[in-house]
Amino acid sequence: MAKKQAKNSTEPQGPQAHEFQAEVAKLLHLMVHSVYSEREVFLRELISNAADACDKLKFAALGNQDLLAGDSGFKITIAADREAKSLTISDTGIGMSAEEMVANLGTIARSGTQAFMEQAGDKQGDVQLIGQFGVGFYSAFMVAERVDVISRKAGEADAAIWSSDGTGTFTIQTYEEADRPARGTVIRLQLRENAAEFLEDLRLEQIVRTYSDHITHPIYLAGDGEEAEARQVNSASAIWVRPKSDITDDQYKEFFGHVSGVYTDPALTLHYKAEGRSEYTVLLFVPQDQPFDLYDPERRGRQKLYVRRVFITDEADLLPAYLRFVRGVIDSEDMPLNISREMLQDNPTVAQIRKAVTNRVLSELKKCADADQQTYAKIWQAFGPVLKEGLYEDMERRDQLFEICRFKTTKSGDEPVSLKDYVENLKENQTAIYYMAGEDADQVARSPQLEGFRSRDLEVLLLTDPVDSFWVRTALGFDGKPFKSVTQGAADLEAIAKPDDDTDGKPEDDTSIATLVAAIKQTLGDRVQDVIKSERLTDSPVCLVAGEGGLDRTLERLLAKQKTTAVEKSAPVLEINPRHPLIEAMAARLQAHGAAEDICDASELLLDQAYVLEGEAVSDPQAFASRLTSAMTRMFD
Repeated sequence: MAKKQAKNSTEPQGPQAHEFQAEVAKLLHLMVHSVYSEREVFLRELISNAADACDKLKFAALGNQDLLAGDSGFKITIAADREAKSLTISDTGIGMSAEEMVANLGTIARSGTQAFMEQAGDKQGDVQLIGQFGVGFYSAFMVAERVDVISRKAGEADAAIWSSDGTGTFTIQTYEEADRPARGTVIRLQLRENAAEFLEDLRLEQIVRTYSDHITHPIYLAGDGEEAEARQVNSASAIWVRPKSDITDDQYKEFFGHVSGVYTDPALTLHYKAEGRSEYTVLLFVPQDQPFDLYDPERRGRQKLYVRRVFITDEADLLPAYLRFVRGVIDSEDMPLNISREMLQDNPTVAQIRKAVTNRVLSELKKCADADQQTYAKIWQAFGPVLKEGLYEDMERRDQLFEICRFKTTKSGDEPVSLKDYVENLKENQTAIYYMAGEDADQVARSPQLEGFRSRDLEVLLLTDPVDSFWVRTALGFDGKPFKSVTQGAADLEAIAKPDDDTDGKPEDDTSIATLVAAIKQTLGDRVQDVIKSERLTDSPVCLVAGEGGLDRTLERLLAKQKTTAVEKSAPVLEINPRHPLIEAMAARLQAHGAAEDICDASELLLDQAYVLEGEAVSDPQAFASRLTSAMTRMFD
């Protein structure tokens, strides 16, 4: 087939040179010279692309039989020409127009080339980069010094040939109508001298059986010579319809690689058949590692929807967004084959499948968390922040999500704890689940607002993912215990005893402290909502907290950063530690000498210090420096 089409390409219309998009020469050089240990994966990637093309045409033809033009057969053919040292992979799929060739073959890793380059720099030699970053086609340059792609889109008359040697440019040529090739795509590789092994039938068959036996379309290996008969080399049976007992771990791993592009062991495999009101088969995988585009706003669920083994779409949103890392296949026996992607949004069968499969995935994650803590720890480390999005978005399943969520706390060390474990260790008279939100885990752990809680041996959740500030505000609580921020409103710690009474027995001078509070408040004016004595502080002189009815300060900062959200920053409450030597000295100075300039300066410095402790900039750096210089001068005078 490849030879015939080569003859037809003798009269192409004028070739036009195009430049690849986005650092292609560097990327292709990296693939050829660094991602080189398992070159055979190029065939796996090209076969997967061919299978996808067949799936797309099979679905499109449901609504337009003319696209098949009387040829309803779908197949993939591999042909080796030892004399010409070329390898051809052809399919009878949907094909590409010249414009689609430029878009699909001329832009490497379209949604994340820069991310690919950054991560590939740290993982050179890791063959799993292929596919994971959307560069599967370009793996052909690992074994080929030149690649020609001949394609005609189904239903269109025009055809074109894309050619490149992988050095940074490619050409597009169009065919005369009389010489146009058949529907589909042919990829012809002119192999390098050191890639002769990929011209041997036994080697090619071994690669296909290893990597692509699950492909649902027949894969033929053509004999060398025009008279040789092609033979099918894959079983062409959908792996998900086979009994679990017939599938090996390696076959699951290979299929996981096919649907995810990551050829490693999945952390979790779900394979079952549902019967009842709806009948469908599920084969889903939870990866061990994050894909590079996990937080890309355009990333959607990548679960493939089939109807009776016919591919429909991978954009059916069969799982909620917070499970977008789950990859695999769901095959329905009930939906009509001619269902459109638009109809999927309101289809009751899809809604039922979505609900049931979501619950099953969460159930399996809980089983994993209970039975295999080591494996679940890897899942949580990779996808915990994404799963917590569900606490904000999916109130119906919030209790299920709470059971699988893990949290770093002031006492957890490197092992995050569950809410169940937290509640089991509540102190006497503790009525709430305490948490502190922030943007940096180490900074949050050092926050002065935690001092009073540590002195009472109270465990506090450290919430440092952006979504934490949102879900915790809408959550009612867990196991009857509400969530309470340690940086908002009154601390209410008097009822919880300290393990050891660390006071020095000296009573507070309530009168002098009250006078100091009034003086500080008068100095700071409306820059603070209030100034009060603190129950939270034991070592630091001051801290800032949010008012009882206001937004948590971390949430307020997050909203302020979003240009689309108009948030007016509220004045904080300044808490002072009445037992701190500095506060005691200020109170004594004020009682002895009355309000003076140094008390005003010290009040300003206390507010600036409180902001610095939170990682925020002071409002007036020059005034802060001047007051600090003046205070230090008096100290050394």
